[in-house]
Amino acid sequence: MKALVVCLDGMTGVLLAGPAVRAVAAGADHVTLMCGPRGESAAALLPGADDVLVWDAPWEGVRPPTVDEADIDGLVRRLRDAAYDVALVLPTSPRSPLPIALLLRMAHVRRIAAEGVAHPGTLVDVSHPRLPGRHDVEAGLDLAAALGFGLRTGDDGRPRVLPAPDPTGLTGNGPYVVLHPGAGAPARRWGAERAAEAVVLLADAGHRVVVTGGPDETALCHQVSGDTAVDLGGHTDLRTLAGVLRAADVVIAGNTGPAHLAAATGTPVVCPYSPVVPAAHRGPYGVPTVLLGDGGSPCADTRAHHCPVPGHPCLEEVTAQDVVRAVQKLLKRGA
Repeated sequence: MKALVVCLDGMTGVLLAGPAVRAVAAGADHVTLMCGPRGESAAALLPGADDVLVWDAPWEGVRPPTVDEADIDGLVRRLRDAAYDVALVLPTSPRSPLPIALLLRMAHVRRIAAEGVAHPGTLVDVSHPRLPGRHDVEAGLDLAAALGFGLRTGDDGRPRVLPAPDPTGLTGNGPYVVLHPGAGAPARRWGAERAAEAVVLLADAGHRVVVTGGPDETALCHQVSGDTAVDLGGHTDLRTLAGVLRAADVVIAGNTGPAHLAAATGTPVVCPYSPVVPAAHRGPYGVPTVLLGDGGSPCADTRAHHCPVPGHPCLEEVTAQDVVRAVQKLLKRGA
């Protein structure tokens, strides 16, 4: 049986799709994970995916391609040539699964499952409503189960990534705490000044601190690191970053991809959490976690890229002292 798992989200969505991918892999002969360009590097880290198909959908992301640029006819041909027996369309809320379901049907995929379609049997064969309070990880596993796929015995259903390289050459010897100050969306970023203050306070409390960030975050990482932390801004690809996060005692990151990557490596997370996406759906999953911030802020569940409320009240109240206390709490819990 050839199976296709579709998750057109970014890094976060792809990492949270990992358990569903493993569930499908437990019952299929070959599994392709279809994702967008923003999720490609994370898709390469997931156990259970035999290959990755990357397609930039004209309805996803902040700057989606035009319909012509997306080459929909080319995608349908690729899917038809691959001859998939089943497809699992994972939710990228609040997006509808129907556009991609239509393309899958045009590609002659025999059986399609998606979440919350009102009239299954036309574009979608199996529709499963999201149960109240279900995290995206759990909702993905529910949908896989509705299509007849379940995790192998002994699989705990947590996000997971493939083994990562030893980071000692980058981080140096000895225990450390990671602080990742950046985020893809401005609405999810904790302030650089607060992050820099947290680095100093963590060092004063006896912690060695490593600051991480992507190639476009080198100035931010330099500002936050100061003369105190190990500055790895721009020095890690995603696989190397997974190794850095896996070896950390605690990772501090907003509700952005690296927080979920840390959880997928098994490392506890302190998360200054902007509630533009509900934590119940998209908080770090499966590891000890402390969420900081005002979950009842007016920006809650707005899905906004930029915080729609002046002053960013959901994160403004999170202090450097709060972060240090949360780190100490997690370290005591794990002692």
